[in-house]
Amino acid sequence: MSLTVLYPPLSHKGEQARLDRVLDRALAGRTCRVVSHADQLDGLAGDRLLLALPLDEAGLNLEYIAMLSRLRRERQLLEGCTGALVVDGPGELYTKSTAAQAALAMNGAGCALLGRPLVEATGSLANFRIQAKNLGTDPAGAYQASVAETVQRLEHETFPRHPRPNLVVLHASSHHTSNTMALWSALRPRLGENWDVTEIGLRNGTLSDCAGCPYTMCLHFGERGGCFYGGVMQEEVYPAVRSADALLLLCPNYNDALSANLTACINRLTALFRQTRFYDKAVFALVVSGYSGCDTVARQVISAMNMNKSFYLPPRFALMATANDPGEAMAAPDMERRLDDFAENMRRTLVQE
Repeated sequence: MSLTVLYPPLSHKGEQARLDRVLDRALAGRTCRVVSHADQLDGLAGDRLLLALPLDEAGLNLEYIAMLSRLRRERQLLEGCTGALVVDGPGELYTKSTAAQAALAMNGAGCALLGRPLVEATGSLANFRIQAKNLGTDPAGAYQASVAETVQRLEHETFPRHPRPNLVVLHASSHHTSNTMALWSALRPRLGENWDVTEIGLRNGTLSDCAGCPYTMCLHFGERGGCFYGGVMQEEVYPAVRSADALLLLCPNYNDALSANLTACINRLTALFRQTRFYDKAVFALVVSGYSGCDTVARQVISAMNMNKSFYLPPRFALMATANDPGEAMAAPDMERRLDDFAENMRRTLVQE
């Protein structure tokens, strides 16, 4: 598979000099196609894509905005691609939010994303201090090493398929009134029988949020398969996640955010993450908003589960719907077709033919 670098330039070349140097070293000895402008995005199907995105002081890149427009409008543009991202900015803001925006657009156009696909470089490189200490180098050296490692994974990563996928469904919703649960109830039979499905409810105060234990304490309990705070996470969620091939998160939009219990669950996954990575596990989501904002919640899932906790992102990982009254989501004119397509996407991603 060929490696293609999507590298929208800034108008002032000096603003991307640091990223130029990092890419020159990380890509040395490789033959890469470089795509700099939106009108060059055709013909990329099946490629390995590295979005290398320099930002200006306002956190913008006008050529990237043109690329973003095409990615959002043309859902087949990156069909069969696998991607990763490097976002480099001169300040301490906008790199992470821009990366989540770009990741959602790439994914919606058919691109899968590696687990932990993002190398984020703030102006000070302060976000590389811990990595630099662990590697015995300075933040610039850690930045360079992170890009090189990500490029290496991008070239060689494959996503496993399984004769009988193990799917874990996490939710904090009522079966009786939730549009999100209604979508899951309609999706489940569409997947077919050749799945092992574990459904875990996180409602009614059963879940304590992460309290930010010291690293050594979190590592200590994580190595033993648990967490200081125990409860449903230790008893049900951790064992299920360890054996899962994929997670499906049921995500109603609560004030333009994930629900409190689902957020707490993601936070508490840190104890497992201390001892392992989830590169071979997929994450999917069903996202329902009462009025608007599904993309806001989907970006939160990408940031938390894909960029942070290292689950890989299958193409078109989220089914999003706007619905308020009970039953409204399933009554949408195109919902049956969309559920069929989403189930087929999950099968194509996970089931070994």
